[in-house]
Amino acid sequence: MMALQSWVESANSPDTDFPLENLPYGCFRKVGEKNWRLGVAIGDQVLDLAAAHVFMGNDLRNLMQLPKTARVALRSRIQAGLMRSGEGGAEEQAAFAKALIAQSEVTMGLPCEIGDYTDFYTSIHHATSVGKLFRPDNPLLPNYQWVPIGYHGRASSIVVSGTDFVRPKGQVKPPESDAPVFSASQRLDYELELGILVGQANAMGENVPIEQAEEHIFGLTLFNDWTARDIQAWEYQPLGPFLSKNFASSLSPWVVTLEALAPFRAPFTRPANHPQPLAYLDSAVNQSQGAIDIKLEVWLQTAKMRAAGLAAERLMQSNFKDSYWTLAQLVAHHTVNGCNLQSGDLFGSGTQSGPALGQGGSMLELSLGGKQAITLTNGETRTFLQDGDEVLLKAYCENENARRIGFGECKGRVLPCRA
Repeated sequence: MMALQSWVESANSPDTDFPLENLPYGCFRKVGEKNWRLGVAIGDQVLDLAAAHVFMGNDLRNLMQLPKTARVALRSRIQAGLMRSGEGGAEEQAAFAKALIAQSEVTMGLPCEIGDYTDFYTSIHHATSVGKLFRPDNPLLPNYQWVPIGYHGRASSIVVSGTDFVRPKGQVKPPESDAPVFSASQRLDYELELGILVGQANAMGENVPIEQAEEHIFGLTLFNDWTARDIQAWEYQPLGPFLSKNFASSLSPWVVTLEALAPFRAPFTRPANHPQPLAYLDSAVNQSQGAIDIKLEVWLQTAKMRAAGLAAERLMQSNFKDSYWTLAQLVAHHTVNGCNLQSGDLFGSGTQSGPALGQGGSMLELSLGGKQAITLTNGETRTFLQDGDEVLLKAYCENENARRIGFGECKGRVLPCRA
């Protein structure tokens, strides 16, 4: 494997998330500025696309909805201009050099204005382990292996990584009580997810065939769909999540394109004894490369760890290739009834848990529903999140045939409930 070399030296570091092979897009501004700009991450720098005369405008949706051929050409031009061997030409490299800003000098925003938000439930391992907590003998509902389950969430409370949020309050139903009580959530949880940003729209009434589905996806981010489990348990029947999830959801600022993820595609298969997808959810391409090998991690830093100068501690690892449904299947199913997706719409992948013990993508799973505390290396224990806890999600792709690329991080800290 021959790694591309950039004249931006930090992009050549073996542990950078943002080498030339990645080039994720994001929205940034310098401290004190009011207007957002579009940029591409390269090493520890940001390339200002407008200043580099590559793409004008400050709305990523204008770029996201370009035809795939135009997006690929734009990415190739950026890559050539940042390459050490000079494929972009001396004049363009000089313009790029003037348009670089250190990431440490900028504030990142949401990649774009989020329109509609749909959260899916794509991990059968998460669905099974959570189902076992409530239905030990029948953890999976009958429709799970046939339908990509999802619900429409709240877009207004999606915040960029690094935004602190207040512990939610609402109705909860203690097991020993005959009636619900109003209180702050005591079972606050994270959910390790990927965010999927829609690029090209489809017209209302027209479904997107699975063969064309990925042309409507611009890229992926990290996503933490914070959840108040005690509020959720009381409210979720019969219509699903409501106040338990709409108080905050964290999105990482950099969008990794499908082009950057191409070297990490993998075959999508179902166990032979499982139902195979219906025809509109199946295709030869989806079978051959529908899965993506993305390694996912959750890290936790408590207030005590922070005060003692201790770094965050990793709680678990999983992989997106273990997902039961693919990106193409999500788009095909979401639009099969004629639903019109729009540029800037967000899908949540649902919590990404692995098949092994300890690979749960939420504290609900790792603590067995709060029955078994997680012990941290400093001696603290957790069943659910406490005030001052900061959760960091990380993701990266690597194999022997491709350069490692990463997603940056998605983090958020729990603040005490307001009176």
